[in-house]
Amino acid sequence: MSESLIVERDEFEELCAHIKSQRLVAFDTEFVSEYTYRPELCLLQFATKEKLVAVDPYAVRDLASWWKLMADEETRVIVHGGQAEVRFCLDAIDEPPRNVIDLQIAEGFRGRSYPLAYKTIVPRVLGRQVHSRETRTDWRRRPLSPEQTRYAIEDVDHVLAVWDRQERDLTRRGRVDWVRDECRRMIEDIDRERNREPWERLSGVHKLSPRELAVLRELAAWREAEAERRDRSPRRILRDDLLMEMVHRQPRSENDVAQTRDMNRKDYKRVAAELVACVERGLALPPEQLPRVPRPEFSSSRRDDEQVIGKLLSIALANRCAEVEIAQQLVGTSADLQHLVRWHVYKEHRGPTPRLLRGWRAEVCGDLLTDVLDGKITLRVAHVESDHPLAFERRDPLP
Repeated sequence: MSESLIVERDEFEELCAHIKSQRLVAFDTEFVSEYTYRPELCLLQFATKEKLVAVDPYAVRDLASWWKLMADEETRVIVHGGQAEVRFCLDAIDEPPRNVIDLQIAEGFRGRSYPLAYKTIVPRVLGRQVHSRETRTDWRRRPLSPEQTRYAIEDVDHVLAVWDRQERDLTRRGRVDWVRDECRRMIEDIDRERNREPWERLSGVHKLSPRELAVLRELAAWREAEAERRDRSPRRILRDDLLMEMVHRQPRSENDVAQTRDMNRKDYKRVAAELVACVERGLALPPEQLPRVPRPEFSSSRRDDEQVIGKLLSIALANRCAEVEIAQQLVGTSADLQHLVRWHVYKEHRGPTPRLLRGWRAEVCGDLLTDVLDGKITLRVAHVESDHPLAFERRDPLP
């Protein structure tokens, strides 16, 4: 198998033509995210059955041919932990990848651990060892050493072989479609998050009043614009905790800004007037224009009940996942279980049907969980030596 670093546009176009003819490719990237507004793409790695190559995006500037292939339904792209690769595609051409398989997700349907590192999956699936000596590399620096290039390429060297083994096993179990569905859901979630307003991505927004949300929206929009203008990470412009502190304190003067702990640095003092202007705009907004975040309205007396019922469902879910060899972290979170409780027990049918009652998740555990909630299931310890020692059995109907 040929192995190389591509730095010429013609070679890159030939690679894309080759990938298109193969219709199957392993893909990975190296990037640095802490310094620039968007993560800085530093290297692309590809593997087909015939080629094993890296592409230098500093030398090959126009990567559109690849991104269009990644968004092509005919080209199956195999990744490992591919959230960053999906975002690069979306940012480059504003189109989602349409035929991506993630090895982490696939492995979650074959065992109880998720997510697993590449250096864990390869030995687990293929019995081969991989090395990771370059994890602290500054991938922006040029020239890359031969060792760096070899390490980067190794990240895709075994990907196709891993997927081949996984696909055969998942086909036998009838779970290949589950993997495809979950990979599509991952991409949809990334695309949805990417299109949210900057203020909506911050934690704690559900605890704010509409007026505080208005102030937050102004401050977050300012930070985003300033970050893009200066090509810096938004958090390097103003940390999240300081942004939320500005929302709570609502400073009316530059002196008020400086009195906040950690806000007396020179770079913050230079923008203090702009921060005050953001606060004033948020406070001056008419009531009918205030932003609102939908929030659940559950009575306080019910919260304890939800937690107790949710813990019972969590035990049932954990036992079921162990029984069928699927990672519980992939199937459902505590929030998913609470959503099911509110939907099924308290009949609060706002929003979409709970995730645990849709698609492959419903096949795995939907009936079990709703039957537990309806009192149709009895629980006993049945398999003491097993990794799923509990037996959930349907109760005999009353005479």
